[in-house]
Amino acid sequence: MAYEQECLEREKNSKGKSSPSTDKAGAVSTGRSRKLGVDEIVSWCLDALKTTMLPIGYPKTVSDDYTEYTLWRMGQIIASQISGVLTTQALLYAVGLGKGAIPTAAAINWVLKDGIGYLSKIVLSKYGRHFDVHPKGWRLLSDLIEDGACGLELLTPTFPHLFVPLTAVAGAGKSAAGLIQAATRSCFYAGFATQNNFAEVIAKGEAQGMVSKSLGIALGIGISSKVGSSGPLLVLSFGTVTAVHVLCNLKSYQAVQLHTLNPYRTGLIMAEYLTTQRIPSVRDVNSVEPIFTVADFFSSKKAPVSTHLSISCESKCAAADIEKNLKLGVSFGEAVASRGAAQALLDLYSGEEYLLTYDDSHCFKVVLKKSASPHDMLRAVVQASYLRHIHNQQSLSKDELLKLSYQSMQQSFNELIQGLQAAGWSTSGLVARPGSNRLG
Repeated sequence: MAYEQECLEREKNSKGKSSPSTDKAGAVSTGRSRKLGVDEIVSWCLDALKTTMLPIGYPKTVSDDYTEYTLWRMGQIIASQISGVLTTQALLYAVGLGKGAIPTAAAINWVLKDGIGYLSKIVLSKYGRHFDVHPKGWRLLSDLIEDGACGLELLTPTFPHLFVPLTAVAGAGKSAAGLIQAATRSCFYAGFATQNNFAEVIAKGEAQGMVSKSLGIALGIGISSKVGSSGPLLVLSFGTVTAVHVLCNLKSYQAVQLHTLNPYRTGLIMAEYLTTQRIPSVRDVNSVEPIFTVADFFSSKKAPVSTHLSISCESKCAAADIEKNLKLGVSFGEAVASRGAAQALLDLYSGEEYLLTYDDSHCFKVVLKKSASPHDMLRAVVQASYLRHIHNQQSLSKDELLKLSYQSMQQSFNELIQGLQAAGWSTSGLVARPGSNRLG
């Protein structure tokens, strides 16, 4: 009864509000409804944008470095598209479009420069395993190659008689850059997908790329219309956009936190573990690992204040030493110098799928058996780290050093794997590019 009375009172109140004297209030009410309508539209658009551009459950379903990488990546795509518009304009001027008519040979030249460019993809594809080991460095190198290729295309109006050679080299560079970018992209996305949502992260990345490309093309057309055929303005615009492109690329790769174990990262972790008995986090190691291991200028950004462990210079030197002097997949003949040494190695590593030794130049030589897996290669690198550490601490014979380092690896390996997993590292095995030699 109480509910029915309440309904009747609401009906009476609604009827009373329909009088002319309440037109002003009605207008106010209508204005409020319109305001609410605008808010709802904005909210709907934001939700639609989030659904289209970001993985479901963001940010809980991706890693912490996903957002920073994505923002910088979108910036570099925009810059890349602007460069593309400017260089396309230059190419069209070079073949005669800006002077009235395209020459008869222009179509043939265009096909030739693309055809030669495709060959670089075929040749470069056999180096795919290299991209897994240092994806950041290869990705940044591909971006630099792409910028260089755009620079060559920019020269075509100045040297129209060299159109085919310039565009062929530029096409080869762009094809090579495209292959490297596609190959390394999966390395980044695999780390972002923390909830087994790998396919969705890739799909959203493509959506983000399309939006960035659209913005870049629009900005490129606007800049191109202002620049026209002016050489100095074109060079200035291209130089500025290229600088932005490189900066965004560098920042985006510095933001990425790789969870896999390559020789450098494994050597760095082991060096810290052997001196402090602690395993550095993924962020700690990525913050000091150089993007190019041969050039510290492109090293990752400084470790954030929130890190719990600072990486020592000694550990960095140890990691660089391990990576430089580690030879995986050498032949058995290269690893041993005598029959006695060969039998000693076979006896020591009878229960392993690898054999580790070293020479007078402290080069770590790893012989892999036919059934050796990335997990076995990880064991070899861990032992190499022990070997290097013990060699610096004690004066032992070669046989004693190999035996002690192997025993140390055996005793601590399972505990080490548990610690790596607790710190967020992927312990499925070592990411490396071993030689093709196998024993057995």
